[in-house]
Amino acid sequence: MKRSNAQRLRDALEDDIINGRRAPGERLDPEALCQDFEVSRTPVREAIQQLVASGLVTVTPKKGTFVARVGLDQLIEMFEVMAELEGMCGRLAARRNTEEELVALREAMVRCEAAARAGDTDEYYYENEGFHHAIYAASHNGFLAEEARQLKQRLKPYRRLQLQVRKRMSRSLAEHREILAAIERGDAEGAECLLREHVLIQGERFSDFVSSVRRFGTRLGAV
Repeated sequence: MKRSNAQRLRDALEDDIINGRRAPGERLDPEALCQDFEVSRTPVREAIQQLVASGLVTVTPKKGTFVARVGLDQLIEMFEVMAELEGMCGRLAARRNTEEELVALREAMVRCEAAARAGDTDEYYYENEGFHHAIYAASHNGFLAEEARQLKQRLKPYRRLQLQVRKRMSRSLAEHREILAAIERGDAEGAECLLREHVLIQGERFSDFVSSVRRFGTRLGAV
C-alpha cells in the first residue's frame, strides 16, 4: 500500500514520540521538519493536523506546536470504548452483510495475510485498517461506523505500538480469521464477542501495553 508524504511523516513522528526520541513538551519546528524529511510545507501541515487529532501533539496559538503529554488511564478508557464500538459493528455486520461485502472482507483478509508473511508491522497495520473498515461498511450503520473510525484514529499510535510486541501480529491475524468466520456464518453474538476481545487490552496484552508505554517514555497520569 503506497502511503503519501503526509502519512510517512506522521508515522515517523509517531514513532519518535512513542519511542521517546521526542519528549513531552518538545517544540516541533515545521521548517526543520520540511528540511529533515525533504518535503514541502503541505504534508508537514497535514501530518501535524493528524497528530493533533490523535492527541500526540498540541498547537498553542502564537507559541507553536508541541509534543503532548498523554495519560495511561485515558488511553485504557478509550480502548474500552473502542472495544464496545467494534463489537457492535461486528454484531450488525454478521446480521446485515451482503455477498459483495463478504467478498471485500475476504480480500482485506488476504492483504493482511500478505503483510504478516512479509513481517511488515506498518503494512499490516494499514491492511488491518482495511479489514476493520470493511466490517464497518457491512454493519450498515453510518453513525456507528463514523464513531468507530474517529476513535480508532485517535488510538492509532498506540495500536501501531501494540503490533511491535513479539508475536502480536500473528495473533492478530489468527483473531481476524475467527472474526471473518463468525461473520460469514451469521453468528452475531460470536462476531461481537470476538471483535470486543480483539480490541480490548486485558490480561497479558494489558501488561505488555503498560510496559511499552512506560518504556517509551509517555508520562503517566497527565492529560
